[in-house]
Amino acid sequence: MNILIIGSGGRESAFAYKLSKSPRLGQLFIAPGNAGTGAYGQNVNIKVTDFEAIASFVLENAIQMVVVGPEEPLVKGIHDYFLNRADLKDIPVIGPQQEGAQLEGSKDFSKQFMDRHGVPTAASRSFDVASLDEGLVYLESQKLPIVLKADGLAAGKGVLICETLEDAKAELKAMIADSKFGEASRVVVVEEFLKGIELSVFVLTDGNSYKVLPSAKDYKRIGEGDTGLNTGGMGSISPVPFADETFLNKVEERIIKPTVEGLKKDGIPYKGFIFIGLMNVEGEPYVIEYNVRMGDPETESVLPRIESDLLDLLEGVAQGNLDQRSYTVSPKTAVTVMLVAGGYPGAYESGKEIANMENVKESIVFQAGTKEQDGKVVTAGGRVIAVTTLQDSLFDALQQATADAGRIYFEGKYFRRDIGFDLI
Repeated sequence: MNILIIGSGGRESAFAYKLSKSPRLGQLFIAPGNAGTGAYGQNVNIKVTDFEAIASFVLENAIQMVVVGPEEPLVKGIHDYFLNRADLKDIPVIGPQQEGAQLEGSKDFSKQFMDRHGVPTAASRSFDVASLDEGLVYLESQKLPIVLKADGLAAGKGVLICETLEDAKAELKAMIADSKFGEASRVVVVEEFLKGIELSVFVLTDGNSYKVLPSAKDYKRIGEGDTGLNTGGMGSISPVPFADETFLNKVEERIIKPTVEGLKKDGIPYKGFIFIGLMNVEGEPYVIEYNVRMGDPETESVLPRIESDLLDLLEGVAQGNLDQRSYTVSPKTAVTVMLVAGGYPGAYESGKEIANMENVKESIVFQAGTKEQDGKVVTAGGRVIAVTTLQDSLFDALQQATADAGRIYFEGKYFRRDIGFDLI
């Protein structure tokens, strides 16, 4: 089977790595890919939202499945684009259609969906320019801290936690009236603050049946001890020690089943991944957010633990018989440590040569923000490389991943040395 992966980050590197192991894989293409994905297939210089160029490539290269990595093409309707063209409609796209993608594309949509289907989540209300004054009054009756979320996609920056009423009012005005996050904050969800431990649970569904993928916990803050600015993710671990069988059963019964059934009740077809961002509040799971694709760097921890043929599972999604596909998960622990460019998540330099990747023997090196330049691999993004190791214990995995992260060199390199140590 010839497959096209859409995307260019560490997540797509992990997909390419896993799919390349399938005995049923024909040719693998990644658009646009990075300097590392070329080891698993062929990179194609096409933007993830250039649907016409993607369509032409799919037809010219007899592509039999398209796997969409990032959220933007899904929210913009790549799946619908395929379904609406007679020459493409029979080529399966792994990822929801545009309506289902609103679970991530609109925080207000997802909140209404959860309320409608009884999915436990923080209490909230949404406001726009017409109801801004009402929103300011509403803030006066809420407990602090309070969370403000831009309704639309804001490149991971549209969530603010406000400690004072003055700050909350100022930020609500800035988001709605002053377009702090552009079109994304035209509507703002004001949400109660939940205190607990975050984790993520991933689901693969064909719209009827589903497989619960391994849980993971990622680390967003740039600084050790979870300090400093938020990032796209500095590392992750899987499984999550505190997400035991009892907790995960609660997640399945109270969240996963109502979510999949809710999509069916609402007449929303959904074939792909559901990323459920959770808060464990004293042993009870609450949904913070839905994403409609796999997370990054969680994917780099989750996929290596799946022992089954990923291509077979994705074919089950496409054909609607996922429940008939074999699915097993390794009992080992995966730890991912992210190497980032100096200055990230602020301004950072690119074009720094990367050395010593070949000296990493006990871990998998997933390239993310890299490119080839003059025959060398150089940095080309804020998050540059994800180093993932799989070991029998969490402690062993933490030690190995951290040691291997130290073996790779580029000017300005930074990584957190405490990923997962809070769980030991």
